[in-house]
Amino acid sequence: MSTSQPPPPPPRFSGTIVCIGAGMSGIALGAHLKLSYGFTDVHFYEREASIGGTWWLNTYPGCTCDVPSALYSFSFAQNKEWTKLYPSSPEIQVYADKVATDYDIPARTTFRTEVVRVEWIDEKSRWLVYLRNRDSGDEYTHDCKVLFNAGGLLVDPNIPQYTGQERFEGIMMHSARWDHSVSLEGKKVAVIGNGCTGVQIVPTIAPKVASMVQFIRSKHWIQPSVRLPYTPSVRWFLKNIPFAQALHRFIIFLGAEADYPLQNQNAYSSWRRGAKMKVVENYMRKKAPTEYHDLLIPDFPISCKRRIHDPENSYLECLGRPNVTLTDSPILELTPTAIRTATKDYPIDVIIYATGFRTNAEFLGMEVVGREGRTLHEYWKSFGGAGSYNSVANHYFPNYFMILGPNSATGHTSALMASENTILYALKVLKPVLEGYASSVEPKREAEYRYIERVQDALKDTVFSAGCTTWYNNKETGWNASIYPWSQFQFYFMCLFVNEADWNITYTRKPPHSLTSKLMVFGVFAATFAALLSGFFRRPSW
Repeated sequence: MSTSQPPPPPPRFSGTIVCIGAGMSGIALGAHLKLSYGFTDVHFYEREASIGGTWWLNTYPGCTCDVPSALYSFSFAQNKEWTKLYPSSPEIQVYADKVATDYDIPARTTFRTEVVRVEWIDEKSRWLVYLRNRDSGDEYTHDCKVLFNAGGLLVDPNIPQYTGQERFEGIMMHSARWDHSVSLEGKKVAVIGNGCTGVQIVPTIAPKVASMVQFIRSKHWIQPSVRLPYTPSVRWFLKNIPFAQALHRFIIFLGAEADYPLQNQNAYSSWRRGAKMKVVENYMRKKAPTEYHDLLIPDFPISCKRRIHDPENSYLECLGRPNVTLTDSPILELTPTAIRTATKDYPIDVIIYATGFRTNAEFLGMEVVGREGRTLHEYWKSFGGAGSYNSVANHYFPNYFMILGPNSATGHTSALMASENTILYALKVLKPVLEGYASSVEPKREAEYRYIERVQDALKDTVFSAGCTTWYNNKETGWNASIYPWSQFQFYFMCLFVNEADWNITYTRKPPHSLTSKLMVFGVFAATFAALLSGFFRRPSW
């Protein structure tokens, strides 16, 4: 239960919908509200200085998406101008800016403003959002009928703490806060971390530095990536041949879904994993220097951790450069000019932390206070960890929806598809509120509990519970609040229909009923699925 609070101040702003965050999920929400309802009474609060979320923050050398561009794009705004299969950060940012502008999202966004607390006011059936300007410190409130949290999971950089860190005289920076004023030319550089980010940074900066030491703690399956450039002729084909882009997206979707069985624990999945592990291990042995094979090749099943693609300039081959060293020796401390391990002091000018983010396992970043003064943080403790009905909403928290909330992430396909599925489902649930014949909606407690229990039971039979160390699982309890245990097609299907029996809907007047809409449900199912894959949601031309 929340501690007692003083009476809230009168809101400075008021409206129907507030969305926390203006990254890719926020952009998708704004667009779908306009497409589905012609609805523009939504305001966005973004803690950074621009649209784009993670793609605005991550500008480190070599930053690239590890999901094919045909899937890492919105269904309603298919981009036929991608230059390669795996797009770079600048290319994605240009795309995000274009779509956001098409749907007037920047004009309805307040930047450099963070949400510190939200509170449900039961007698008004509205949320009160407490805000703080990150530059001026000015604090104010905004009340709204519906609150979306699209703040993202990977936001705050994870910077490991070492003895002597404060006395290091060189430069330290995190990959998500890259300082482009720093020249690495001729410098002695340390890269800490070897996940997706570290694997992209190392081969990009290696040719310009005097020396580089990469410190690693764990192993990863580093698989070959498909290097398919979208040449002018390919782009012409996708733009001008009927259904070419739709077919292209559908084939890539099927290819990504084909990897879904790798995460299951059954005979077929074990065979598939074994076959893929042989292929990837052979690739790693072929590309990486022999002296590093024992440091690189994992002893745990493939798909247990986030997949890593060897970039075009090949991280594995780069490890053979004479100015690059790989070590798993633990860092003991930092001296003013070096990194000290048990066996050696490494002279260093610049330390780059490619150590990921402090995973917001509770998907909040703020205090969320619902009905009866209950906080979402405490409420989730009653389950054993974060969990929500259909990954989007919770009992006691009416009209509060999370985009990419608990158990919505996938290990094999695009997060944007999950994001759009969540948004389309939330808007179906919210229809009576948005059309004015209900004041609030929230999932029933028993339905919520059944769903969360089913998700956690399903995850026990996946490779994510196989024993490798991953940020997906709580290190103390083993609770997995990150991964969706089934296929993305199943998530799409689960988001297509609303089971009203699972929801408490507070009607303010008699809802309209349409026999025609009920008879057309299967037609809607087929049409919506085709549209999600092909991008026929009234997309703008590119």
